[in-house]
Formats: sequence, C-alpha cells, structure tokens
Amino acid sequence: MPVARIASINLECSDPAVLAAFWASLLGGEVVVETPDFCALRVDSFYLGAVRVEDYRPPTWPSAERSQQLHLDLAVASLDDAEEEALRLGATKEIEQPSPDRSRVLRDPAGHPFCLRA
Repeated sequence: MPVARIASINLECSDPAVLAAFWASLLGGEVVVETPDFCALRVDSFYLGAVRVEDYRPPTWPSAERSQQLHLDLAVASLDDAEEEALRLGATKEIEQPSPDRSRVLRDPAGHPFCLRA
C-alpha cells in the first residue's frame, strides 16, 4: 500500500486565473479555488494549481537556460483535433517538434511546455 498519493501539481505563472481557466477548459475540469495569487482546478480527483510568482519567466525549452521545470504529457484520441482545440484555448505551438506524428509540443498561456500524445 502506498504511503502517499499525488494530491496536486502546481504551476508557477504571472496570472493564475488565466492559467487555471486554460487548463480547466483543455482538461474538462472546474476551477474550484480562485484568489489573486492562487487558483486551482479539479479534474476528477486530481487538482492542478496555478501560483502567482513575481517576475515570472517561462521555461526556455529546448534551451537549457531555464529548464522545463515540469512537463505534462496528455493522452489524446486525435493529435490534430486536440492541437486545434488547445490553440483555440490559448496554447501556442513550439517550432521544434521532435516527433510530430506521435506527439505535439505546445505551451500553455504561462509558457509551460506540454505534449499531446496519440
């Protein structure tokens, strides 16, 4: 029996409300905590938080100047459909796509890289 379980993952950003709304829309979750400095969304029994950090600077992947810090991989049924929806919601697409037939690298509105995987 495990000693612990993951309760949440928190992402640093400059605007928690924008980031939480993006992830809630993309993952089909609901924003359940919203303050100026912290927002959290719930997807099933999982929580994803957005934490305001002064002078936030996004990761610079693939450059190592400011590493990814955290990278989410999302399983999707259709790469093209999921990419289109993520872009509509505010994601941006990375120029470098290491394996575009199997995954797509995007960034959330705060600049965190994440992958859509078929």
